[in-house]
Amino acid sequence: MKVAVFGTKSYDRQFLETASQGTELRWHFFEPRLTETTAPLAHPFEAICCFVNDTINDEVLRIVAAGKTRMIAMRCAGYNNVDLNIAKELGIRVARVPAYSPYAVAEHAVGLILTLNRKYHKAYNRVREGNFSIEGLLGFDLHGRTVGVIGTGKIGQLFAKIMHGFGCELLAYDLHPAEECTKLGAKYVSLDELLGNSDIISLHCPLLPATKHLIDAEAIGKLKPGAMIINTSRGALIDTKAAIGGLKSGQIGYLGIDVYEEEADLFFENKSETVIQDDVFARLMTFPNVLVTGHQAFFTENALQAIAEVTVENLEEFFAGKALTREVKVD
Repeated sequence: MKVAVFGTKSYDRQFLETASQGTELRWHFFEPRLTETTAPLAHPFEAICCFVNDTINDEVLRIVAAGKTRMIAMRCAGYNNVDLNIAKELGIRVARVPAYSPYAVAEHAVGLILTLNRKYHKAYNRVREGNFSIEGLLGFDLHGRTVGVIGTGKIGQLFAKIMHGFGCELLAYDLHPAEECTKLGAKYVSLDELLGNSDIISLHCPLLPATKHLIDAEAIGKLKPGAMIINTSRGALIDTKAAIGGLKSGQIGYLGIDVYEEEADLFFENKSETVIQDDVFARLMTFPNVLVTGHQAFFTENALQAIAEVTVENLEEFFAGKALTREVKVD
């Protein structure tokens, strides 16, 4: 029961090894992420373990299928980087971790809001340098502000609950309203109404063809001027070039993102000694009212433990020849 793990970090080793104690799983950790170049490393393994920034397209799937690989265990909830149609054609099964710690992501979204609003990051650096001026650190009370929640699944519900605790008015947009949100007093409205009336908008919806670039130039034009946008879900929910336009015009007053639509070649790696080649991302980072974290919203002990445990369960089901409880299938 040997499994190749791509894009391995120290924390992956720690939590996967702990979760697999007492099982017959044997990990083979590879530091490089899965790409067309590294795909041949999968040939001796029936199962491989991948993450959101791995490339699992047509070409990669055909390369791994040429070896023994018949199962991909995603150690994450997202799977939009997997070509499911080709995987099905090649007889490769795909399983994921649909939920781990929704609290981790919801709390991180709130952290981005607080930091952008009260400028903790700037204050921290000032004080470290002996500068105790509070000029330029002016924020606003969250109490009484209108917060729009786009996507009210488990994470969106928890985020709404936290913001309700701050005394915020809640607007929500989802095709399937959640009772937990309506109990908080959240009002389900059209997307246009939410965009036009929210002081803060937080994205908690999946990336689908219908939601790609949900926040585009047209949507930004409908915003309440100076609105704050938070994205801890999927990078491509926001058209980054359009967001830059919105920041320049002042239509977007604050932008906090933990995900970026072209993050695969950036996030999870130390790029401090290199020149960032992504001009769009580089431009985004020049704005003083933009806060970017490198896909760390999920990164808590609780979440990593849950991810590892479910990944182990998915792999054990595969090797036992059982139906995969969390298999991702093409409609």
